Amino acid sequence: MISEHSDATADETAPLALKILVAGGFGVGKTTLVGAVSEIRPLRTEELLSQAGQLVDDTDGVDQKVTTTVAMDFGRITIRSGLSLYLFGTPGQDRFWFLWDELAQGALGAVVLADTRRLEDCFPAVDYFEHRRIPFVVAVNCFAGARTYGSQDVCRALDLDRGTPVVLCDARDRDSGKEVLIRLVEYAGRMHTARLLDSVG
Repeated sequence: MISEHSDATADETAPLALKILVAGGFGVGKTTLVGAVSEIRPLRTEELLSQAGQLVDDTDGVDQKVTTTVAMDFGRITIRSGLSLYLFGTPGQDRFWFLWDELAQGALGAVVLADTRRLEDCFPAVDYFEHRRIPFVVAVNCFAGARTYGSQDVCRALDLDRGTPVVLCDARDRDSGKEVLIRLVEYAGRMHTARLLDSVG
């Protein structure tokens, strides 16, 4: 016979997997971030940019980009023993936003990648998560040659809700990407606890 204590111990040691979205504008580095941090070979749904797509895909500032995500990117990273994150990179163009509602189901939170050369491109992602009360952090992908702005400058420019974290990162670097994800998990945990306390109070 298994005791109640044994059941509780089993629950405490059960592996936990959390769903995280990686969103942002076209060409901001979502696929790069997922690929950099994933401990498994990432699933990618990229297609070559077509001549027809030039009419709707703004490549100003990302002239070297030759592919685009048309469904999602998927990867996994273990943050610590018993805690894994499943990463879902969203497509950045307007015409694929119908996928976002499906991808957002059950998500703990999101990383909104931003490029200060095209900061307005992440406005739709910020609005999406704010309106749905999904916790998110803004991660400014520091591209070579781009002007560097402080987190407070980015916060004001995006008109973020008070307390929303803004972090600087290099989407190509695993450790940098992992730090962004840890910040998100910590922030989402605080938000979840605060909402539970509000509902009880």
